[in-house]
Amino acid sequence: MAAAIALSRRGRPASAPNPNVGCLIVRDGRVVARGWTQPGGRPHAEAMALAVAGGAARGATAYVSLEPCAHASPRGPCCTDALIAAGIARVVVAAQDPDRRTDGQGVARLRDAGIAVVEGVLSADARAAMAPWWMRQDDGRAFVTLKLATSLDGCIAMADGSSRWITGARARAHGHLERAQHQAILVGRGTLHADAPRLDVRLAGLEDRSPKKLLLTSGKAPAGWTAVASPDAIDDVDSVLVEGGAGAASAFLAADRVDRLLLYRAPILIGGGTPALGDIGLIDLADAHGRWRLADSRLLGSDRLDVYERVREG
Repeated sequence: MAAAIALSRRGRPASAPNPNVGCLIVRDGRVVARGWTQPGGRPHAEAMALAVAGGAARGATAYVSLEPCAHASPRGPCCTDALIAAGIARVVVAAQDPDRRTDGQGVARLRDAGIAVVEGVLSADARAAMAPWWMRQDDGRAFVTLKLATSLDGCIAMADGSSRWITGARARAHGHLERAQHQAILVGRGTLHADAPRLDVRLAGLEDRSPKKLLLTSGKAPAGWTAVASPDAIDDVDSVLVEGGAGAASAFLAADRVDRLLLYRAPILIGGGTPALGDIGLIDLADAHGRWRLADSRLLGSDRLDVYERVREG
């Protein structure tokens, strides 16, 4: 299942508005096919894997990161029926599909066909890999990642605004990979004027994954950009990477619209530089505790990356 979940990440964000699902088909202890949701949402992961497996799917086990769909569509077959027709003997599912057209019906149909089904395997990991889609399903809004690249003393630039480069090449490459996994990237007007950022993906083979460019402003956006009036006004994408600067970061934190925090820290001290954040509406220090959970920590060259997830009730 861990491999199927890893495959699901290949479809993010290109599968939107469909969920990015991964599927692995195993027979006699050997992987015979892999699939993940393709750009635009079709074909589904199961359909891709079954096409690769062919006759080897009969009697095999399918590992799927989301319950197979139970509804037919003009764009493609029902995955539950496709698994049954292919002769799959066992299906292992990570998370149940909340879509009312499936929502347990896919699993029920598989069992009615005599297929053994195991549910809830690495469900939390599967949901994390599909976080933007789940956020849209649960809360009806975009999933927001905030990126901060700072010195050890929490500065994002020198006092004169110069910030190239605080972090090293490996950290910047990782930042480009994050860009490729989001539908849109947002900066504030100050960053636009100071840096004239391209906000594209400059990794070999992923250049076509450059996200839509958003500008947090109450005014108009230049050509090639889309103006966003507030953190609550993003409604046409499922995932946003907020990349700069302090004003935009503070606005999203103050609105409690940050779901994931990427904190890149370089082993340097600036002193008297530009702080990473302004006022985020915090009144009582006690309210700052318990909001963030460390999800990952690693070294990228000489820089450290800490990834935090927002802790929310339910």
